[in-house]
Amino acid sequence: MAKLVIRNGRVIDPAGGVDRTADVLIVDGAIAGIAAGIEAAGAEEFDATGCIVAPGFLDIHVHLREPGFEHAETIESGSRAAAAGGFTTICPMPNTAPVNDNHTVTRYIIEQAERYAKVNVFPIGAITKGSQGEDLASIGSMKEAGAVAISDDGRPVMNARVMRRAMEVAASMGLPVIDHCEDLHLSLDGDMNEGVASVRLGLRGIPAASEDVMVARDILLAELTGARFHVAHISSRRSVQMVAFAKSRGLKVSCEATPHHFVLSDEDMIPYDSNFKMKPPLRSRCDAGGVVEGIVSGTVDAIATDHAPHAGSEKMQEFEQCPFGILGLETAIGLALETLVHSGKIGLARMVELFTSGPARVMGLDRGTLRPGAAGDVTVFDTERRWVYDVNRSYSKSRNSPFHGREFRGGPVAAIVNGEVAWRLE
Repeated sequence: MAKLVIRNGRVIDPAGGVDRTADVLIVDGAIAGIAAGIEAAGAEEFDATGCIVAPGFLDIHVHLREPGFEHAETIESGSRAAAAGGFTTICPMPNTAPVNDNHTVTRYIIEQAERYAKVNVFPIGAITKGSQGEDLASIGSMKEAGAVAISDDGRPVMNARVMRRAMEVAASMGLPVIDHCEDLHLSLDGDMNEGVASVRLGLRGIPAASEDVMVARDILLAELTGARFHVAHISSRRSVQMVAFAKSRGLKVSCEATPHHFVLSDEDMIPYDSNFKMKPPLRSRCDAGGVVEGIVSGTVDAIATDHAPHAGSEKMQEFEQCPFGILGLETAIGLALETLVHSGKIGLARMVELFTSGPARVMGLDRGTLRPGAAGDVTVFDTERRWVYDVNRSYSKSRNSPFHGREFRGGPVAAIVNGEVAWRLE
């Protein structure tokens, strides 16, 4: 009987209403109890004195690049980066090669994860075949194979009729529909947020309206179909307001925010530095503030990283030519603590909720809690540890991060998956 006891930490479990100093006992991969002074003969011990002990953190929006783009990331390397960032569960998007739009690819990802991943991996299947936005993918067979949601990720479904059908099918199967909300006609050939900064740099702009109009459309379709609709990486103040309005009407609408969208604005960009190119782009300070307000008010359900690794040969090109996306797994906790908690905007319990029960609820996963019998997934983090992020020491195969060299106050200490320490700070 395998036992692990995590001692003397401040245990915070929003789903279970727990916030106190205690020990956490894990037996045979499941939570066995939370109490002070647990006696567990023969158990491995983990001293969490001075640290926060929380349910295992979930990231419901990552890109592992396998199959097809293993030069940028693999399931193994991406999962190691996740563990080093304090995450115990990740959900990879379907933009692989081939696209995860059928049972075979879904099973391949799950089987590779079972062999090589350091954390739990729950794949997201495509909405349409090849993510081309035309014919629905094999949604039922992907669910049977283990897919937990559907999304065409960086290729938004422009055809409203196709999206309606997808929502109807997903609703009948209990799957959430995740959309990268972007009107491709409004954003065509854009490189960064449309505004004063884009004019100053002479770069093509992507207006916030390109996100807003698609969020509005999808909310209307969610109301029509009764589907569970989730806005990926929300970045616009108006979009946050629309999600709040949809929730006030009782619709099954949720959203996630990325650390880079609530930490940075287009005014923080180093000119023409490709590490600041992502989609949605860094918005105005007003929009970034709107995302923070959505987190504070409860409109935002989850923090997700949109971890998007790219090989240096691809990312280190002219700004107009390089692909969108940055790394995110290893800096998420530090950025959330810095911008949200240490600033006094939210408390630790709310931050933990955004990484645990919030994303678990969005995806319908039986995770994100330390209740007895739950999976023995635990994240341990320190709110005060000073450290500097060195992207060259990342567990990812790629190096595309705007946060290289940034000093943090607080960060991950350990990730425990099914009762086993997947990563710990050395």
